[in-house]
Amino acid sequence: MIRFAALPVLLTGTLSTAMAASDMAGMDHSQMPGMDASTLQTMDDGGMQPAAPTESRTPIPALTDADRAAVFNSPGGHKVHNSAVHTYFLADKLEWQDADDASVLAWDVSGWIGGDTDRLWLRSEGERSNGRTEDAELQALWGHAISPWWDVVSGVRQDFKPGAPQTWAAFGLQGMALYNFEAEATAFLGEGGQSAIRLEGDYDILLTNRLILQPTAELNVYGQNDPQRGLGAGLANTEAGLRLRYEIRREFAPYIGVTWNRTYGNTADFAREEGEDRSETRLVLGVRLWF
Repeated sequence: MIRFAALPVLLTGTLSTAMAASDMAGMDHSQMPGMDASTLQTMDDGGMQPAAPTESRTPIPALTDADRAAVFNSPGGHKVHNSAVHTYFLADKLEWQDADDASVLAWDVSGWIGGDTDRLWLRSEGERSNGRTEDAELQALWGHAISPWWDVVSGVRQDFKPGAPQTWAAFGLQGMALYNFEAEATAFLGEGGQSAIRLEGDYDILLTNRLILQPTAELNVYGQNDPQRGLGAGLANTEAGLRLRYEIRREFAPYIGVTWNRTYGNTADFAREEGEDRSETRLVLGVRLWF
């Protein structure tokens, strides 16, 4: 009796569902709010999910100058091309050299004072052997930046040894080439029509974070013979070096190395007359520092 009593209710529910389905089939879905062709296509393909939106409902605002300034503002350092004056000093070589006939103390130092674009450069290099200064020079150059990595320089060079003091006008180019190769090319015009060109370069090879191998090279060419100073026209001399330093601090690094010195042409003839060798290999011990 219970089963027959529930039968009218089941029949009523089934009939209502069939009538609702019939009404849905006869409806024009394209007229419903929010329904378009793409939505109906998605429904016909077997899903009732609406198509994904192609645009953000909340548009992203365009970047402003204030947004860019907030991102790239640096709280430290100094602004590029400002008027502040800065200084830098580098003793690239302060070393003892084991020459064939004597112990030699050699130096190669440089420094500058100025801003980001214009600077006063000071360079000095030389050698002392057996307590006597054998070679010494000082350069004072004005440098102007022509790119982030290159400066043009011009000024004067004063030779104190060898021979009598001599003054040169100097101009050249210095900077950093590809792969952090430091380079200098300087031309000189001296007294009595003498001229010279010097090319220098060095490169740091990081073996570890603090152990650095530095190859160096220098080449000097002169325009005419100068017997008083033992210099001949043409390629006069070259020096190649290999120094291994350990940076105890970035500003302080002892090193050990070796250099190869060679003279050519008339310069070699002058050296032979003085009883000097045409080529020489030296062991070097020194320290490199900057601040």
